[in-house]
Amino acid sequence: MKLVVEVINAHDLMPKDGEGSASPFVEVDFGNQLSRTRTVKKNLNPTWTHKLLFHLDATKPFHRQTIEVSVYHERRPLPGRTFLGRTRIPCSNIVKEGQQVYQIFPLEKKWVLSSVKGEIGLKIYTASEAKPKAFSPIFPSELENFSASTPLQVPESITTPSLTEETDLTDSTLEADLKGEDPALDTPELTKEEVDFVSSGIDIDHEPKKESKEPVPEVVQQLDKHQVLQQPRISIKKRPQGTLSTMHSFDHRFQSSNAENYNHNDTNTQPRISIKRRPRVPQGTPLTMNSVNPQLHDQRYNLNSTNQQPRIISETPRPGSPITRQNPVNLNPQVHTNGDENYNLRDTNPQLGGRGWGSGGERFTSTYDLVEQMFYLYVRVVKAKNLPPGTITSSCSPYVEVKMGNYKGRTKHMEKKLSPEWNQVFAFSKDSIQSSFLEVFVKDKEMVGRDDYIGRVIFDLNEVPTRVPPDSPLAPQWYRLEDLRGEGKVNGDIMLAVWMGTQADDAFSDAWHSDAATVYGEGVLNIRSKVYVSPKLWYLRVNVIEAQDVIPGDRNRLPEVFVKAQVGCQVLKTKICPTSTRTTTPLWNEDLVFVAAEPFEEKLTITVEDRVHPSKDEVLGKINLPLTLFEKRLDHRPVHSRWFNLEKFGFGGLEGDRRNELKFSSRIHLRVSLEGGYHVLDESTLYISDQRPTARQLWKQPIGILEVGILGAQGLLPMKMKDGHGSTDAYCVAKYGQKWVRTRTLLDTFSPKWNEQYTWEVYDPCTVITLGVFDNCHLGGGEKTPGGNGALDSRIGKVRIRLSTLEANRIYTNSYPLLVLHPHGVKKMGELQLAVRFTALSLANMVHIYGQPLLPKMHYLHPFTVNQIDSLRYQAMNIVAARLGRAEPSLRKEVVEYMLDVDSHMWSMRRSKANFFRIMSLLSGLITMGRWFSDVCNWKNHITSILVHILFLILIFYPELILPTVFLYMFLIGLWNYRFRAKNPSHMDTKLSWAEGVHPDELDEEFDTFPTSRSHDMVRMRYDRLRTVAGRIQTIVGDIATQGERFQSLLSWRDPRATSIFVLFCLCAAVVLYAAPFRVVAMVTGLYHLRHPKFRSKLPSVPSNFFKRLPARTDSLL
Repeated sequence: MKLVVEVINAHDLMPKDGEGSASPFVEVDFGNQLSRTRTVKKNLNPTWTHKLLFHLDATKPFHRQTIEVSVYHERRPLPGRTFLGRTRIPCSNIVKEGQQVYQIFPLEKKWVLSSVKGEIGLKIYTASEAKPKAFSPIFPSELENFSASTPLQVPESITTPSLTEETDLTDSTLEADLKGEDPALDTPELTKEEVDFVSSGIDIDHEPKKESKEPVPEVVQQLDKHQVLQQPRISIKKRPQGTLSTMHSFDHRFQSSNAENYNHNDTNTQPRISIKRRPRVPQGTPLTMNSVNPQLHDQRYNLNSTNQQPRIISETPRPGSPITRQNPVNLNPQVHTNGDENYNLRDTNPQLGGRGWGSGGERFTSTYDLVEQMFYLYVRVVKAKNLPPGTITSSCSPYVEVKMGNYKGRTKHMEKKLSPEWNQVFAFSKDSIQSSFLEVFVKDKEMVGRDDYIGRVIFDLNEVPTRVPPDSPLAPQWYRLEDLRGEGKVNGDIMLAVWMGTQADDAFSDAWHSDAATVYGEGVLNIRSKVYVSPKLWYLRVNVIEAQDVIPGDRNRLPEVFVKAQVGCQVLKTKICPTSTRTTTPLWNEDLVFVAAEPFEEKLTITVEDRVHPSKDEVLGKINLPLTLFEKRLDHRPVHSRWFNLEKFGFGGLEGDRRNELKFSSRIHLRVSLEGGYHVLDESTLYISDQRPTARQLWKQPIGILEVGILGAQGLLPMKMKDGHGSTDAYCVAKYGQKWVRTRTLLDTFSPKWNEQYTWEVYDPCTVITLGVFDNCHLGGGEKTPGGNGALDSRIGKVRIRLSTLEANRIYTNSYPLLVLHPHGVKKMGELQLAVRFTALSLANMVHIYGQPLLPKMHYLHPFTVNQIDSLRYQAMNIVAARLGRAEPSLRKEVVEYMLDVDSHMWSMRRSKANFFRIMSLLSGLITMGRWFSDVCNWKNHITSILVHILFLILIFYPELILPTVFLYMFLIGLWNYRFRAKNPSHMDTKLSWAEGVHPDELDEEFDTFPTSRSHDMVRMRYDRLRTVAGRIQTIVGDIATQGERFQSLLSWRDPRATSIFVLFCLCAAVVLYAAPFRVVAMVTGLYHLRHPKFRSKLPSVPSNFFKRLPARTDSLL
């Protein structure tokens, strides 16, 4: 693999040759590999456009390395060089080829006394090919400092660039200059400096020059991106005795774990990194999701869940009903008024890990230790050979039937194949095993009548081996088929593998489980556990500047022209051109911002329209532009604008001959860019889970790892009717950052046990992970739901956990109440059992992140308005829901909306009350302090008043102790409150949400649609109630405004007598304060306010009376 550093240009360098200029060249140092560009003579704004190649070992983590780019002045005639500046770039921001963008880095000093200024423009990326492309076109914004005399021209025809190159917007002059560049730029051969370093023993490039199609792994903090966003490999080993490990030390031979705890794994869990108290091993060489490295096949297993799965048919119903409640199903639950509901968080003590089935109860561990072990009997049916043909058809359409007690698993049949291959896996839960024998039948599919038996194989479960991690997968073996009656062998062999294992087994995700025997058809995909990745979102900024030669249809009137821009379903319009500039050259200069997702499927449609009538708009011109045409920028530097020719509306396919004759007479001036410096908000900032900008080059290194074990749920309520009784088919969804996870759907149970573990990289601790539980209503006919496939997955509950409230390296095992607000009140739908651990990678980075802005800097340099943020968030949510809905199984829109809190901005009387009481709780502290100070002044407690007097006099005579005393007091309060700190993460609080005492009509209003669907009388009553509340708020706001206007009237001479009195008082106060020492004035003022009640009057003070007599503007209100 190659690291390519493309040195583009530099500008505003420091002159060093004594003649006001310099002869600069660039030297790049990466991993003791040095390379340099050519020297540009006498130029403080040089242009190189030179690619420097470095060898990059992808098997080793390189995210901690840096690229040092130094600029030097080459001295002549005496040999030597002078330092002009340098910049250091972390390798964690490196992107793949095709994703690179032009970046400008300020030059920094090497020493304190160095004289440095200027900037350097670079492109940095990795390339899997040994020979990079000769030249990558540069956007006009990158060439703004190339040559001041080079005019920017727009080509007449715009061609779509290739996927690996950017759009070439340069003029012919620039192209001629580039063709005349040094030919060394177009060859992958080493430069002279690289040859010198190779001869000196420094390895520059030993990679064979052959094309490789392998993707470039993106390594961050010893944790690859594919390990977080895809299903991981599993590595399970026993802990060797006497193994010591530090926080960042890894043993590449084995993993060690605590012998006291049993770790276990699940199909969708993510790999962990090493921490001090629970050492782990790195995952080694990255593997793709659908491939297995044969060299690591003994310890790391690939989990593939996209293959065709077998169909399991339940022969008889499962004994016992899963319904544990005798009450009828209440699909519209009422509020519990007896107060017996427990809405609090409960501590749990799950057995994280377990005891294996091996002899002697041998205990073993895995890298996933936040879930309980679940045991399964696995049967892998690989293939068969030498099967006998049928006596009638002279052919065979075989399939395999695996029978375990009352369950039958069946593979798909192969048409007319005597040596078929299935490679399908069956998993039978230990709890559902009801037989001591496993039977595997091979049958011949018949078109009419019963299927013929070919043979069978029987296994005694007492003889089935147990696969104890980290054993390699059990090798399948050939078995000769026996006669159905057991009278001897028959023709044909079948390759099988049967073993006992846990959910940590690599076959778990591929297997069809016995607890899903009743699911068939499309419901097969809807019960799978999956990991999803949100699409990469960009803000598209369209700056509509002006248009030229806009000719309206009616030439006798001035046009009222505006521009309408559309991206997908998003439509925005500019304002109508002002009356003073209503000409054929209208000017707008307005910004329109859209949300776009990679891959860019929609186009930008620009339409120029004329407002002929308030209800009629005439289209004057139109153009469609692909989003790949526009530049991606990372900062606030403006991009170059371009002119686009408009197509005359009305000349289409019906007038093809005339269209060629028509000359374009109208064009529009646009400045369009894809904003990579923003974070596209698709969730509320109150519960934000990711704050990184869109462009990967701006990402920081992760500061921690979040591991969540979704153990199960308890006490779920029936959500739908199935076969005459209540049923719940629950699954859990978790969302953090761009990664979504979905557990398996467990059928017809009120206490599902998922035991799945997932891992996320954490870039900011002040983020929130959201987990929701839903009832699956899309099982392919497995249930009788009204509306069929049109039914929505029902909400069972949601849990939020803020990472900043978690202690590092501690496992939290709690049962969270699942609370849902219904139109009839709050209802506890059950409890969700979780095991959460947050691992901090670096304490220094953790402390540093608390001083950084919450969002990327572009949100503060060029902020959006509040209305723009709300609109863009809604559009981003729709795009995420649409893209995740395409997956298999799809993450449905109602699930995404519930997880992203799409309705959090809607009006609610309940939320208004909750927020009001939140404010009152904050002010209660100030009110308490005010009451305490009043008690001190009124000498309610003589000892306290005397002590306050003494403290006040000490601070007056030693004012330098004021600030130390304040901070020391807060320090002592913090230490005292440490005793009362929260032991568990926060959860949904019904009292804080004002959900227990809410009026039913207020809940009905909250669940009302928008616009309303209630009767006119109901709407009138609610409107009157809202007017009453708004009247109170209006009075409070008016009182605040009155006090402010009285303060302004002190010097406004609206009341001449009052202003005269105040002006004379200010003069006297100035003289007294100038003559008297400040300490004396402060002491007199303080003692006056602390005086004994005997010296106080119950009447208001003179300043208060004077202030209340000042005029306000209330008498001017209508």
